[in-house]
Amino acid sequence: MIKSNEDIKLIAKEVISKEASAVAALENLIDDSFSAVISLIFNSKGRLIITGIGKSAIIGSKIVATLNSTGTPSIFMHAADAIHGDLGIIQPDDIVMCISKSGNTPEIKVLVPLMKKMGNKVIAMVSNCDSFLALHSDYIIRTTVLSEACPNNLAPTSSTTTQLVMGDAIAVALLSVRGFTQQDFALLHPGGSLGKKMYMRVCDLVDSKVRPYVKPNDSIQNTIINISANRLGATVVLDEGGELKGIITDGDVRRMLERGGSFDKLVATDIMSLNPKTIDAGELAVKAFNLMETNKITSVIVMEGDKYMGLVHIHDIIREGIV
Repeated sequence: MIKSNEDIKLIAKEVISKEASAVAALENLIDDSFSAVISLIFNSKGRLIITGIGKSAIIGSKIVATLNSTGTPSIFMHAADAIHGDLGIIQPDDIVMCISKSGNTPEIKVLVPLMKKMGNKVIAMVSNCDSFLALHSDYIIRTTVLSEACPNNLAPTSSTTTQLVMGDAIAVALLSVRGFTQQDFALLHPGGSLGKKMYMRVCDLVDSKVRPYVKPNDSIQNTIINISANRLGATVVLDEGGELKGIITDGDVRRMLERGGSFDKLVATDIMSLNPKTIDAGELAVKAFNLMETNKITSVIVMEGDKYMGLVHIHDIIREGIV
């Protein structure tokens, strides 16, 4: 039966409301058993093996990804594959978490006794606390839902949402217990923009072969040629001892031309900007970007102590996907 636009919007809102209520109810299910599970996983010498069947298996895969990215070594093992050979994934020190709404699926009933016989601790993430899985596990994490958001109370909706949220709760709790830092996160995410924000340094962006500078008494012509040749939109002014005196940007050149008059006798120090913005080569690249954004400039001078290293341009940072 075709629904009106208003009916469709109402259905969507009802689904969201039901799932939101199911998630909110999880707070009352966090108990001492949850804390015991976190302690067990944290102190384990092995890995956390997560298994499930159907939609719960898909949720399990996502939880594994989150755990691995936040410092808890985890592996997903499909329950159906486990009873057909993949059980060899489990090592003696590993802990197994089974995710299931009913806790009574045939695969789970076969798998759990095998894992218990192997001596591995079993955690049940389950909605039905009277199920086979709940009764034969060492620990229970409750993800009880009163009903699915599906009008027929059949399609896994609220149940899988609560499993996902509980998985995040486990991951973040373990992250906190481990003292997992931004630097730790960066080490596990070196290829993404989030990781680059936390590990890429200014020195990684500076081209040692491109080090534009002029001397204080260099002519304006030579200064413009220097800016143009290095394609960074600026050059710095260094005295004979290599000390930084100022910066000249293409904006400084334009303002000089706008003032009119002859500039044949002008030299670099006549148009340079004093007190230019600098950044240490060891600082994070994202800090250089923030410095440019705050001061509305497109490049910043990179220093290593008192030594001029070069210029980093805002395009260098954008090109790396840091922002």
